[in-house]
Amino acid sequence: MSLLLAVTMVLAGCSDAEDRLDATVRSFAEALSRGDADAAADLTSDPAAASATLGELFASLGSDVTFRPDRVHAVDSEGGFALGATWTFGPDDAHEWTYTTDGEATADGQEWKIRWDPAVVAPGLDAGPLAYSTLVPQPAARVLDRTGAELLTQHVVTLVDVASDADVAAVAALLNPIAPTITAESLAADVGAAAGAPVTAVTLREEDLTPIEAALTALPGVTLRPQLRLLATDRALTSPTLSGLADLWQQRTDAAAGWAVTAQTSAGPQRVGGQDAEPVGDIASTLDIGMQRAAEDALAPLGTPAALVAIQPSTGNLLAVGQNAPADAQGPIALTGLYPPGSTFKTVTVSAALQAGQVTPDTIVNCPGTENIEGRQIPNDDEFELGQVPLHTAFARSCNTTMGRLAVNLPPDALTDAAAQLGLGIDYVAPGMTTVTGSVPVAESSALRVEEGIGQGQVTASPFGMALVAATLAHGSVPAPAIVERQPGVADRTPEPLPAQIDDQVQAMMRETITDGTASQLQDIPGLLGKTGTAEYINVQNDDQRAHGWFVGIAGDLALAVFVSDAGSSTPAVDAAGRFLRTVA
Repeated sequence: MSLLLAVTMVLAGCSDAEDRLDATVRSFAEALSRGDADAAADLTSDPAAASATLGELFASLGSDVTFRPDRVHAVDSEGGFALGATWTFGPDDAHEWTYTTDGEATADGQEWKIRWDPAVVAPGLDAGPLAYSTLVPQPAARVLDRTGAELLTQHVVTLVDVASDADVAAVAALLNPIAPTITAESLAADVGAAAGAPVTAVTLREEDLTPIEAALTALPGVTLRPQLRLLATDRALTSPTLSGLADLWQQRTDAAAGWAVTAQTSAGPQRVGGQDAEPVGDIASTLDIGMQRAAEDALAPLGTPAALVAIQPSTGNLLAVGQNAPADAQGPIALTGLYPPGSTFKTVTVSAALQAGQVTPDTIVNCPGTENIEGRQIPNDDEFELGQVPLHTAFARSCNTTMGRLAVNLPPDALTDAAAQLGLGIDYVAPGMTTVTGSVPVAESSALRVEEGIGQGQVTASPFGMALVAATLAHGSVPAPAIVERQPGVADRTPEPLPAQIDDQVQAMMRETITDGTASQLQDIPGLLGKTGTAEYINVQNDDQRAHGWFVGIAGDLALAVFVSDAGSSTPAVDAAGRFLRTVA
């Protein structure tokens, strides 16, 4: 009886000790899980050392962590336990570090304390502070053009940060030969506006930094921060239209990235957790570097925002997406900018009229200099008049009055449907690019149909959208656009197919536009088809009427659209198209 009672008392004592130790370990795990270094440290045998180590750990790795107590046991004043932990790192918490550690505890009377050992909290923490880092795939992926040449590659660039106490004149003197917009005055204004915070004056490629690196480093208040960035191999190609490919590269690089938790030991970094990066392949784009350069060179002389998009009709592949500097300042307008397309939309209007059976290319139509159609006074350019002429002539000479009269007699949805058959108003989701084609609302009123018939009113199109119209007329159906090889865009809806022979009939009219119409200055380009456009708009700042210039064309297996903002006429767009086509032909 006495022996049984003694055993029972011992077992009861053990159970009570383990319960108290279990409560302490749970409190320790809860404090660690909420990132409370001081609360967790107070439960250890060395609160000061534990608080310092844990504070540095949470500052480095963050506090997105969960600790779980396990296997608590105690004998007299000595005990042990296990801790499970899961840390999450990286974008969208994609990386998890899970481990289990063992710890010891001692009791002083009724109170248990965790015997402080940094390794109880994380492997390697006893060897030195821990740090998290991502491991990028090596070698880094490249973005290639359609010939296999490097279009975008990873480069080391250096951010030049300037503090408020820096000598801005000395900094500007070094940077101005590389970046002419940086002056002592501009830099002083930027630093002043930052209210004491450092500002990044410029980002330099390695070849620009090297000659001035020592001089910059010697200046007080100047800090150099190297980074890895994806840049165009040809530094002249800076268009934001390449940002979609850069985003795709980043997505694939992030998905393949590894990670590491490293202990900073006296013998050097020691990896204690992580996962190696996976290999990642190059991205084969459809762009052609030669055409890309030609597009940007063709637009460079223009003083207002201008864009050029070239598509291969047989595949839908984008061959060039060019912009000039004023357009770059507005973003990727070549792919997403929406503007009235003006007379280039007459490709849609005649397509709708031909399908409706109103006319044939040879039907005699009237082309007065100006005409009041359903209350809307429609003039031709400079009010030229042709009288009675075949439809193909009215198209080639761009008679607004003829097209307005054709449009008013169409059903309300005829222009909407005909535009969709040519890809306009259909949006696509494709890897590596964000695009908008345009919008052609149903014209319930006859007055709105008149305006839409000449590419005005509520009709809008992007340069990409009008290039797709030209590509569709060349191909006979809408080609799925792509900027990455073998990854065509997916349409948000499927329009009715373009009826047979409509494409051929419109192409013949576009040919006459070159041979004997509004784009005759391009006659020297063999076989070229085209349509010019002048699109009026109201400048809201001055409340005056201005005009954008357009040109769409087909040259063999190449379709293009050129847009020039505030051009006044189609001439600058036609001339830019000529510079481009004469270079790439």
